[in-house]
Amino acid sequence: MLEVKHLRTLSVLRDTGSLTATATQLCLTQSALSHQLKDLEQRIGAPLFLRKTRPVRFTAEGQVLLALADDMLPRLARAETELAALKEDAQGRLHMAIECHSCFQWLMPALKEYRMSWPLVTLDFSSGFGFEPLPALASGELDLVISSDISPRSEIHYEPLFDFEMRLVLSDTHPLASKSVIEAEDLANETLLTYPVQRQRMDVIKHFLHPAGVEPANFKSADNTLMLIQMVTAGLGVAALPNWAISEFSRQGLVVDKPLGKGLWRRLYAAVRHQESDRPYLQAFFATARNQCHTHLDGIKKV
Repeated sequence: MLEVKHLRTLSVLRDTGSLTATATQLCLTQSALSHQLKDLEQRIGAPLFLRKTRPVRFTAEGQVLLALADDMLPRLARAETELAALKEDAQGRLHMAIECHSCFQWLMPALKEYRMSWPLVTLDFSSGFGFEPLPALASGELDLVISSDISPRSEIHYEPLFDFEMRLVLSDTHPLASKSVIEAEDLANETLLTYPVQRQRMDVIKHFLHPAGVEPANFKSADNTLMLIQMVTAGLGVAALPNWAISEFSRQGLVVDKPLGKGLWRRLYAAVRHQESDRPYLQAFFATARNQCHTHLDGIKKV
């Protein structure tokens, strides 16, 4: 007796309040719309709305069908979206590891935005700090790794997200705060405050101190950026952190930050399996992450 087109017609008629606007929105002629409504009323055996009222006033029978439309049309739309998603490869798994503690600052907002457009993708996290994530990515245990420490492998695709500068963060009373540039030798007698990451994978160690043959006097670790900043302000040591992660603290005068040598610039990547890099849901993640970062992070460069 009822068809989906009938429910859609009644829903549009309620929203527009007039037959003329309904016909226009549904791309029907006035005659075709009138014929459809009369046919439905004959099937129901009762009028569905009062003619010559503006906006349209529905009868009790019309209200029953509108309630049905409100229930069924969204469910049909969801089903159509899921079917289209299957066709477009929108369903997938994004099990990721993040090798950058400070990346959570932009990653969470990016994922919130991403889920709005890709709700069928299953998201999960593993710690990227206590194990080697790239072998896990290659074997299929992970689907994506956020890292600046790349290791070229034929089966891994590295999607560049943005460039950032590692800067030394110290208290305004620290003796090095008066220097315009920090050299590797300046850190030989310092306590380096770090995230709990393997030392050989830290950018400041791998690309700044070790090439100069310098080892800090001591190391201390903290789990998050705010704790590192608090330790710096307390005079417990110095830290090398991404420029975008410390910009707000520097603006507030809580810390000062200095360039490392001529500037220690690094590139952040999203690593995925090479054969899957063109999948729509992964390409959408890359685009969302880049857009979120360039909109909200200070001091980074597009790649």
